This record gives sequence, structure tokens and C-alpha cells, in this order.
Amino acid sequence: MRIIQTKKLVSAVVLAVSPLLMPVASAQEMTRDNDYWWPNRVDLEPLRMNELQSGPLSAEFDYVAAFNNLDIDALKADLVSLMTTSQDWWPADYGHYGPFFIRMAWHSAGTYRTSDGRGGSDGGFLRFAPLNSWPDNANLDKAVRLLQPIKQKYGNNISWADLIVLAGTVAMESMGFETFGFAGGRIDSWVANNTDWGSEAQWLEDNRHSGNRDLKRPLGATQMGLIYVNPEGPNGTPDPLAAAHDIRETFGRMAMNDEETAALIAGGHTFGKAHGAAKASECVGVEPEAGQVEDQALGWKNNCETGKGIDTITSGLEGAWTVNPTQWTHNYLQNLYGYDWVMSKSPGGATQWVPSDGAASNLVPDAHDPSKRHAPIMFTTDLSLREDPGYREVTSRWLENPEEFSAAFGRAWFKLTHRDLGPSTRYLGSLAPNEQMIWQDPIPAVGYTLIDESDANAIKVTILDSGLSVGDLVRTAWAGAVTYRNTDMRGGINGARLALAPQKDWSVNDPTELDRVLSVLKRIQEDFNDKATGRKKVSLADLIVLAGNAGVEAAAAAAGHDIEVPFIAGRNDTSQELTDVSSFAVLEPTSDGFRNYHDDNSLHGPVDSLVDKASVLGLTSSEMTALVGGMRVMDANYGSSKAGVLTATPGVLNNHFFVNLVDMSTEWSNTGNGIYEGKDRSTGDVKWTATPVDLIFGSNTELRAITEFYAQNDSEEKFLDDFVSAWTKVMEADRFDLHR
Repeated sequence: MRIIQTKKLVSAVVLAVSPLLMPVASAQEMTRDNDYWWPNRVDLEPLRMNELQSGPLSAEFDYVAAFNNLDIDALKADLVSLMTTSQDWWPADYGHYGPFFIRMAWHSAGTYRTSDGRGGSDGGFLRFAPLNSWPDNANLDKAVRLLQPIKQKYGNNISWADLIVLAGTVAMESMGFETFGFAGGRIDSWVANNTDWGSEAQWLEDNRHSGNRDLKRPLGATQMGLIYVNPEGPNGTPDPLAAAHDIRETFGRMAMNDEETAALIAGGHTFGKAHGAAKASECVGVEPEAGQVEDQALGWKNNCETGKGIDTITSGLEGAWTVNPTQWTHNYLQNLYGYDWVMSKSPGGATQWVPSDGAASNLVPDAHDPSKRHAPIMFTTDLSLREDPGYREVTSRWLENPEEFSAAFGRAWFKLTHRDLGPSTRYLGSLAPNEQMIWQDPIPAVGYTLIDESDANAIKVTILDSGLSVGDLVRTAWAGAVTYRNTDMRGGINGARLALAPQKDWSVNDPTELDRVLSVLKRIQEDFNDKATGRKKVSLADLIVLAGNAGVEAAAAAAGHDIEVPFIAGRNDTSQELTDVSSFAVLEPTSDGFRNYHDDNSLHGPVDSLVDKASVLGLTSSEMTALVGGMRVMDANYGSSKAGVLTATPGVLNNHFFVNLVDMSTEWSNTGNGIYEGKDRSTGDVKWTATPVDLIFGSNTELRAITEFYAQNDSEEKFLDDFVSAWTKVMEADRFDLHR
């Protein structure tokens, strides 16, 4: 089970490389937790993450207001001053920390992957394990520490996550590059994030490929502990064409095309240098998470010579790519195409490339000694930009058109550092660009008068009189909302992309049924908008939510409860032209336990998939439980399946799912095809059928505790309240105008 493996991996790696963190007691005396005794139990840790309020900021803290009070010009000036003031404890290459900060910002953002929206700079996870201790992030702990005085000065007006990205962007500006802009809005996390970075138990292992070097889903990097690819080539093999395959795959999983990928590599390597003054195995100590308390979370202590400056060891590769590593130039591409490159070894023993026959041996200045000069270097992955036909077409064109190269790098850097921030409506600050880009999932601004409460109530009556069932209404609203991911703030109902390709054609949405329901809702929308006075309109997006709410209210009324599901108008509809079909394809649910849908090609099993989906929806264990129980009794299963519909009155919102699940007169058995039968213990008659997703709420003891609570005679109203609250949370998850 991958979610469990993720947590186990972190522990295994720490113990493998960090004996100092082990308890004083012997291994035989170590405390064993529940996951040790029962490694295959369902892991609810992702849902507990949504319950945590462990940060020191108060619940009332408003980051939007705090950021809007930030003096961004003063902050930028302080950053430039910091970058050009070398400090003895960690000297700056060429007297400028700019390239160091670019690498920090890049590696903070570069973990983003489209498959599940995880990774990226939001949250500031570069400060925590495992990212702070990945081999690819060696010495970035020093970059963060260099920023600490700036963070202390500006306090809560800027998050660490925003500051790290801003530092990299300002670094480029300080070295003569015109950036595309910067937007704030990233919120800091206070705990490490449990993400599946792979199953390998050692750094730099590669057990994630199969077939023709096909990278396992949902991973983005090609080796454990790397951001993208091994710069020496796949698993150290110095083959530029093989490296190009890995580059295209891993950058593609970050939503970058060939031009964006080439721009990032060429633009990023225009700045700074690599560090491999000696062999790491002979000089470099443990990573931050493996250190002793006196190390104060600084890692990779270098005991060779000074251990810093000219003796720095990071990647093991050594040298710079350009003649002026602290200025934006065209020189990277000039050097890439201007020389014949031959394999060489760095002082650290890493494979790299230098110009043949000693050419250009005095071209590059030394980072610390003005009396020394060096030849430029290239990585195997740099040569991919020349040897691979696709990348060559792009970079050779830029060689002749440096302005085009600059523009491409500016846009690619902005996308890299903002891809996980969500739609541009979440952007904060005056430095954000005004241009809307397709990868931002644009939705036009509302340009009409919104419906009021009276209109909403009248529309709900019309919907309930339309012939659509409770299940129709609830399933359709859920189909739109469930695509939301709090990992990168994509998806959701806003925009009504449920009615557009590719979402309207997804199997999980039952296209035939969806078309039938949406046709009815569109007629209601057109009729209302035709008859409305003034500029008042209802969007299809708002109407879909309103229809789902109407279904929930009708189902509760059938149970004898008069409830009102909160509704706030304000969603708008987007167009097919503003929808990147291939980009949205990654949001397609291959499993949705809330609708009891599961595709055998899903990455996880049905139960793990449910927990994962609930996690990215921002739900707690109780909210997930309430939603599943309510969806079942309202007959909202995919294809109107009766599995898990543990009620004699489908379409009625009550607590019967929980009551019947804990009923000891029922005995469950596995039919062997993913369906379980619940038989009457006395007669042997089949009373119910269910899936593993249904039965987990009775078999997992933590979830059973919630189930037993909702099954109580005095808990039906509490269940209704909790269901409505959780339902509204999901329906409004993408309403960034209401919350962040």
C-alpha cells in the first residue's frame, strides 16, 4: 500500500544513514508503533494532516492582509544587499549569492508533479525532511540560513515559501535578467508533508522504471533523492540521448514542454557553478536530518581543507558553464554549440564534459581566486540540449535569437515557480503579471449581477420539479467538485468545466447520464437568464452546485428534517478555448470511493484511493466518513450501483448506512470479485452488498469509532449537520474569493 510505504521509507532512510538519531537503547529494545505490528492497516495519516493546527500562528491570522502590508521594494533591496555581501561562514561564489538562491528557489518549486499536484514551493517544504536532506539539495540548508535575517525582519508579512521563490527571482534581476514577474500567496506549513517520493530505501537508488525506461506513477524524479535527473546521465551513464529521454519524461510530469524544458536548463545554467572540489565520500558528513543537536540542522559538514569556498562539495561536479556566471548572457548556448565536448572527470570523481584539445582553458574566472582561470564545463544533461533532435531544434534557434531565448526562460521560470500556486486570482502583490496563461486554468471574471437568495430558492424548486432524481443531482454536483486538489488548487466546479472536454467524457462521470442531467440544467439556466430582469444571470457552475444542494435538502426532507445547505453565488463559466484538455486529463479520477467507483488501472487500491482523495480535498476522517455515509443513502453511487447502499429507502438522507453497517445481525463474506455480501445471520438471506470502501468504515477501528457515533439514536441530526458542513466544504473548495 503506497501511502504506508511512503511513511516507512522516510523512517527507513533516516535509520539507514543516521545512527545518531537512534535511541540509546539497543535495536531490540526500540519502541514499536502500530505500523510496525500491522503494516498493512489503512493509514489515515494524510487525513490527520488536515486536522493538525500545530503552527504558532493564530487561527485568525490573515496572510493576504499581512502580505498586502509588505513593503516589497524594501524587501527586494534588502535581498540584493544580502546577495552581494559575502559571509565568511559560507562565502559567496564570485561574491554573489544570486546563483545559490536561484538553485534554492528552483529546487523548492521543482518537486511539483502534475499527476497528483504534490510537491512545489507552496508550504515551504524545503525546510523539512525529507527535502531538506535529499542529496540533490545538498548545501541548500545554507541558502535558507542566509535568508533567515531577512525573514526575521519582515516576519509574518511574507512566508518562507514566498520568500524562497522571491529570492530566486530577485537574484535573476540583480544579475541583469528581466523576469516575467512574481506573485505571493504561498502559505507556510508547520509540519513535514508525507508524500510518496518512491519506494527505494537508499539515496540515489532507481527502482522506479520498467519496460523502455517507463517511470512509475506518480513519481516525477528519475532517482530517489533527485529533483529531476542525474546530471551525469541515467544512473550515471554518460549518454546525452538517453539523458534526453529522462529529461523529457520528468519535466513533462511537471507540465513542461520541450521549449520550456530547454529554457529552464539553459537559462538556469547561465548562472553560477557546480561544486565538486573533492570526493564527497572522503570529506562530507551526514545530511541535516542525520546530524547531532549541536549541528543545529545544518548538514553536509565538509572536513577537507576549509570545507567551503574553493573547497565546497555539493554535486561532485565542478565548474561553471559561462564566462560570467553572475550575469545574464547568451554565453551558455554559445559555448554549447561552439566547442567539441569530451568526457572528463571532476576532482570529485563525477563525469562531466570539457572542450576538446584544451580549448577555452582560460575562459572562465575562478569563483574565489582572481588569479585563476578555467575551461567551461557541461553536464551530460546539458549536451542533451544539442544532441537530441527536439531540443536541438529549439536551442539552435535560440542561438541565433537570444531575445527569444530570454523571453522563453522568463516565462518558463514563472511557470516553474507558480505552477502549484493555483489560479491567478490567488496571486498577491503588485509584481504579478496581468497576462492570463492557459496553464493557470483561466475563468472569466463575473460581469453580471449575481442571483440572490430568493432567486436561488426559486431555481431549486424548478430543479426539483424537473424530473431529475436526488441521485442525479448529487452525483452531478459531486462530479464537478471532486476534481479539486488542495495540493495545487486545481479542479473544482468553478468554470463549469464538467460540461467541457475532457471532463464530460470521463468514464467516472457516466457521460450518457451526465449529458442528460446537464441538458436539463442548461435549459433551466437559459430559461432563467432569458426571463431575468436587468443584468442578472445564473452561471452553469452555480446552477450545478445549487442542483446538488437541492438534492441534499430534498433527501433530508424525506427523512423528516428541514435543512438548508449554504450557497453563495459567484462562480462563472469558462470556455473550451480556455481549457487545456491535455493538462486537465491528469485530474481524471481513476477511483472515487465517494461514488463507489474504482478502475483496476488505478494507482492505489480502492480504500487507499479514497483516503488519498479525501486528503487532497482537505477532509478530515470524520468529514470523509459523513460524506460517504450520506452519499450512499442518497443513492449517489456510480451507475446507480446498490453496493454500500445500506438502506431500505434510497434517496433519503439519514444515518442508516452507519446503523446497518454496525448491525451485528449481519455477517459479511467476500464473494471474490471485489463485492462483499451481508447475510442475515439467522436466515442466511443476502441483505446487502458492499465494496471494501464501504466495509472499511466498520473494520478500521478509528473509522468504526466514528461510524458507531453516527449510528447512535441521538446522532442523526449531528450526522446531518456534519454532512452538510463537509458537503459545503467540498462545493466551495475552489472559491478562492471566499477563502484561501
